[in-house]
Amino acid sequence: MLQVDIEKRLDRFTLQSKFECDNDTLALFGASGSGKSMTLKCIAGIEKPDKGVIQLNGRVLFDSEKRIDLPPQKRRVGYLFQDYALFPNMSVKGNIRAGMRRLSKAERALKLEELLTQFHLKGLENRRPDTLSGGEKQRVALARIFAAEPEVLLLDEPFSSLDTLLKLQLIPYIRDIISEFGGESILVSHDIEEIRQLCPAIIPIASGVTESAKDTETYYNELKEQFDDLK
Repeated sequence: MLQVDIEKRLDRFTLQSKFECDNDTLALFGASGSGKSMTLKCIAGIEKPDKGVIQLNGRVLFDSEKRIDLPPQKRRVGYLFQDYALFPNMSVKGNIRAGMRRLSKAERALKLEELLTQFHLKGLENRRPDTLSGGEKQRVALARIFAAEPEVLLLDEPFSSLDTLLKLQLIPYIRDIISEFGGESILVSHDIEEIRQLCPAIIPIASGVTESAKDTETYYNELKEQFDDLK
């Protein structure tokens, strides 16, 4: 279970993010600049909240009162960045190996072959990121995440840099990845249609304040009714 209860002062508002995710996939939904990505960065340890607590499967990742703030590499959080954040001077296999800090040399070789097969990257292992398509880059980034055996998966606008056709092709693929992962997954998006296809639960966020979790389809129908009333 992932438990988040944090505050962080930002330029335009104070982020107040509070929710739980237990072996499920939920979405943080809101406009650009509403605090969605900052919430993920705080969970991953890239940003530090001003106060609060973050726990993952009973482990304390952050606690302002107890002065606990684990570094990102010790949190076991898999973060898929919007731009994928691949190392430009490394090959595909080099990028994937970068996530295997805890494995022996022999284990790394076996894990690399497994991930190249799982993410359909065979034949691309010696290529560099600037020679890959958007979809190939995303698969490399996911393979690197899974190389580190994360306990939670954070997806930050995973389709924002892709064209419409490629996005339609990759949504079912990402849905399968999330299903196979089986743990807690959080998707950040401002696209309700993406969320409907990937997340059964949704947490609206506006001006940095999270609402309670809702059923995605119920929330979608409420939005639709509000829109229809404005016509």
